[in-house]
Amino acid sequence: MSRAAAPPVDLELVRKHNRPGPRYTSYPTALQFRDDADAQRLVAAASAERGGLSLYFHLPFCESLCWFCGCNKVITTDNSRAEVYLDALMREMDLFPRDVVAGRQVVQLHFGGGTPNFLAPAQILRLGAEIKKRFTFAGDAECSVELDPRFLTRDHVRAFREIGMTRASFGIQDVNPDVQRAVHRVQSDECNEQAFAWLRGEGFESVNVDLIYGLPGQTPESYGRTLARVLAYGPDRFAVFSYAHVPWMVPAQKILEKAQLPDPGDKLAMLKLVIETLTAADYVFIGMDHFARPGDELVRALESRTLQRNFQGYSTRGGTEIRGFGVSSISQTERTYRQNRKSLEQYYDDLAAGRLPVDRGLELSDEDVLRRHIIMRLMCDFRLDFAAVEEIFPVRFAGKFSDSLSALREFAADGLIELTGDSITVTEAGRLFIRNIAMCFDAYAQPGEGRHSKTI
Repeated sequence: MSRAAAPPVDLELVRKHNRPGPRYTSYPTALQFRDDADAQRLVAAASAERGGLSLYFHLPFCESLCWFCGCNKVITTDNSRAEVYLDALMREMDLFPRDVVAGRQVVQLHFGGGTPNFLAPAQILRLGAEIKKRFTFAGDAECSVELDPRFLTRDHVRAFREIGMTRASFGIQDVNPDVQRAVHRVQSDECNEQAFAWLRGEGFESVNVDLIYGLPGQTPESYGRTLARVLAYGPDRFAVFSYAHVPWMVPAQKILEKAQLPDPGDKLAMLKLVIETLTAADYVFIGMDHFARPGDELVRALESRTLQRNFQGYSTRGGTEIRGFGVSSISQTERTYRQNRKSLEQYYDDLAAGRLPVDRGLELSDEDVLRRHIIMRLMCDFRLDFAAVEEIFPVRFAGKFSDSLSALREFAADGLIELTGDSITVTEAGRLFIRNIAMCFDAYAQPGEGRHSKTI
């Protein structure tokens, strides 16, 4: 894809194809996880894994509720609760036999939330030290953390840097004070600037921001001002998400119904503006809602077709076991997924009883593995060679997926893919519709499925 020009955004095609669908951070998606999954079998699958490890720690505490947020979080200002939680994380790590990680290196570490900087600096140092006691890290391990600038201090930044973090991301959402008040997240320009300065000053290699369009009070004109201001901070990456209004899943979002949400036309205009503005500023459109500077590791992975996708989004470290710790975290092996308990009470109870706090999960069938490969290669390479699939799996692609190929003809007619007898190539315009394209190979997808956000 050219770095100088934005991919074309046809708003009529967006209206045509914009419907609920998965983000494919996994396949099958978390909706297919089973409550009656055999926890012992899922954990045994992790014990049989070899190769690199990707560690994820969910730190759920937040001091303030953002009304748009759909994350698993616990709202509190009581820091002593973090100390109890850290004790539980140590117990969870220790429930895996030591020989399970012998000879294996951690290639990726991520702290998510919640708000990881809810932890006090001393607690951050403690968690980092305890992780290092139990795991061996590769010299080039990618270590990243999500932050909330409103509650960040330089001591927090120093503590995260001391335990090895080199990448940070934080939500800005919008710099307009009226929008911030409407979503209960007031975050000043000075706060954002200071966070950038601290992170750069302490040696963080990559500082990335999240924005949301479609929030109450936003207009294309006001959002253009937000983009201009955030560009001035100089982020290395952008993740620009469409606000998903799902109050049946996130009850706090009902509060936003009292405010004025942008109409669909304005929301689409903001999407077009995002892509045009960021690509004009020389950011590369990775796909869906991600942008990165030329030369960024994500861009190099895109260009070399080594880009991966997991529960943290686009990634450069594929082929690794993902081991999640903490409430609601998700783990992944070659053929299984498992998710921890979603409530703190259940999470603590399991650990007190000496059990790993597995709530639900899934063992993948051969069919699941095949379709996961196809969907992930489309999501990451934006191309699929049928012969390459046939070299890995015992299938005749055209015969096996005749229904999928038939469904794809509509996207070909709209110029979103090039469909030949031996390959699928997503066009520049089609990258925006990659979730829709991938859904053609999803055996679990249901027409009109309303439990997902819209694809665009």
